[in-house]
Amino acid sequence: MVDDGSPAPPSAGHPLRVAVVGAGPAGIFAADALTRQSEVPVAVDLVDRLPTPFGLVRHGIAPDHPKMRAIRDTLHRSLDHPLVRFVGNVEVGTDISLAELREHVDAVIYTYGAALDRHLGIEGEELPGSLAATDVVAWYCGHPDADRAMVEAALVGVRSAVVIGVGNVALDVGRILARTGEELEPTDMPQHAIDALAAAPVEEVTVLGRRGPAQATFTTQELRELGELAAATVLVDAADLDLDPDAEERAAGDRNATRNLAVLRQWAANTPEPGRTRLRLRFYSRPVRLLGTDRVTGVEVERTAVDGDGRAIGTGEFEVLPADLVVRSVGYRGSALPGLPVDERSGTVPNETGRVLREGRPSPGEYVAGWIKRGPSGVVGHNKHDARETVAALLADATDGSLRVHGERDDLVRTLRARGAEPVLLDDWRAIDAAEQALGATRGRARTTLHEREALMAAVRAATAR
Repeated sequence: MVDDGSPAPPSAGHPLRVAVVGAGPAGIFAADALTRQSEVPVAVDLVDRLPTPFGLVRHGIAPDHPKMRAIRDTLHRSLDHPLVRFVGNVEVGTDISLAELREHVDAVIYTYGAALDRHLGIEGEELPGSLAATDVVAWYCGHPDADRAMVEAALVGVRSAVVIGVGNVALDVGRILARTGEELEPTDMPQHAIDALAAAPVEEVTVLGRRGPAQATFTTQELRELGELAAATVLVDAADLDLDPDAEERAAGDRNATRNLAVLRQWAANTPEPGRTRLRLRFYSRPVRLLGTDRVTGVEVERTAVDGDGRAIGTGEFEVLPADLVVRSVGYRGSALPGLPVDERSGTVPNETGRVLREGRPSPGEYVAGWIKRGPSGVVGHNKHDARETVAALLADATDGSLRVHGERDDLVRTLRARGAEPVLLDDWRAIDAAEQALGATRGRARTTLHEREALMAAVRAATAR
């Protein structure tokens, strides 16, 4: 490497320095793909605005899914790699600008996801008691940015709840609302969330889909879990499952739809049972208006039919469903980091096989992976292939000389500390991890999630002081 700081190929002594923005599954899979290969020497800074890693694995997968949340044990192995440095509690755009970050590294991979909710765009959507699934999920998962007061105020006195959407997140929310306090107690959910859910007198939860059961996007595994709740009965209108021959043929060609229909048809004979929560799965119902003055009191829905292209079309038949709480779960969208282009329609960063496009051309040294690359689709595992594609593009650029090492630079963590930021490194995260396990042990659990940023940082400072 030349001494004047001019660009040169990566070498063992001067590896390619890559910042991955976002320490969720996509970011960790990208770091793993970078460090598993041996063609290009690399060093990776895994930067996240939260003091904790794992993204939606920690703050999106429902706490009553411990087996699914256990994937963080797998992700943790990537954090332990000597070429990977976790740098948490650092917000790009606030603690350091995008331009400044790029001065510290040779390449950046943006993997910060799609955290904003989509709106229904109907009258009454902004009434108190109308919430986004993103708000509810963040609250019960213990996200530091969750609006605890808003969610808990919405839960007070709720007897009937409507969840709009038929994806896995909608089922998560419906299932959590229908669970008893005793079922939630063993989870790592923050205690205040368990207490609020246990106190809510929920008698009925309706999960509402605009189209038919064959078009629902939830997985069969998630669906089956509804039938295992301790004090809830799943109710399905048999008429919703009576498909015409063409729809039945299309459903037969979709394995997930076939399995889902089989499960739903098992529940069609269920009837309400005294003392048990009614968990209704209702299809062909499009919300057109939320009713209420001071807060939500109901949802006006229009009966729909599904045309040959799979679209929901209105039939002109309307009905009002009582609802003290409405949770919309109709998708996520990405937002822009200051200085990064985002397509407003798709909520993704324009890219070509992971290379960020600015004005239609690849931007040297900028890459993208995960939901902010492809949109909010797929399960956790889909991010692995996606990250590998992006890393392959980055390595190809490093190999052909279009991506090179730009000489000695100030260390990112040292720069952040000098300006008063408090970056959380891997040992600091381990202190948080230990504090959560200790808190959980006080109630006989494996862990209780610390939900306040100050509590997370207090665990770090206490460990540092010892």
